[in-house]
Amino acid sequence: MTDKTQYLVKQEPFYQPQGNEVALYEAAYGARLPVMIKGPTGCGKSRFVEYMAWKLGRPLITVACNEDMTASDLVGRYLLDANGTRWLDGPLTTAARIGAICYLDEIVEARQDTTVVIHPLTDHRRTLPLDKKGELIEAHADFQLVISYNPGYQSLMKDLKQSTKQRFTGFDFDYPEAELEADIVAKETGLEREPTAKLIKIAHTARNLKGHGLDEGISTRLLVYAATLIKRGVAPVDACRMALVRPITDDPDIRATLDHAIDAVFA
Repeated sequence: MTDKTQYLVKQEPFYQPQGNEVALYEAAYGARLPVMIKGPTGCGKSRFVEYMAWKLGRPLITVACNEDMTASDLVGRYLLDANGTRWLDGPLTTAARIGAICYLDEIVEARQDTTVVIHPLTDHRRTLPLDKKGELIEAHADFQLVISYNPGYQSLMKDLKQSTKQRFTGFDFDYPEAELEADIVAKETGLEREPTAKLIKIAHTARNLKGHGLDEGISTRLLVYAATLIKRGVAPVDACRMALVRPITDDPDIRATLDHAIDAVFA
């Protein structure tokens, strides 16, 4: 029997609410409704799920989806060992058995034929058929399925089918307002408020370039990285170039524009 305590979030993750999303999630979990969270990279989607799992005292099993992920990676497979073959549950199966929150991060990265396996868990049936094993699992009463993805990276080839989307309740996440984002970065890193506010200005400059040379703006996560470097004694200009510019673009013109913004803000 799987020990569910190994999946508990032991310490409170830092999360700063932007609105009433905590109360709305609690209501969704109370009814065991599936939840879909949409938002840009690094805006706090995963942290929110971790925080809610901690707040509700529920085990959390997270799966980082990718294009090579198969249905067997989610539900399980037979393995060979010294005694022959044995069945090994996948993360989705484990979550359904023990009553955990199963979080499928960046679900659109997975193949569509893989995501179909979640359908029976997201309606009135709340079941998971293990065809290879000949078993039908009835999900634990505490089980909940949560998925996330970044709509900015969607394409015709990478989108959820309507038959999947309409099985979920949904949240739209975005980067926080400037004041709140500065508070988040300051509390997360311990950096003083003045340099933190300057980092936010640089982030807004980059976000305004989204669709005009940048696929994605500077995330709150990267702001935390920059603030962490500054807190450790790295010069602000160097920290910003290292954490905010170099990871997001190789375009020399965009880099020059952002480098100039950094110089201007920290002059």
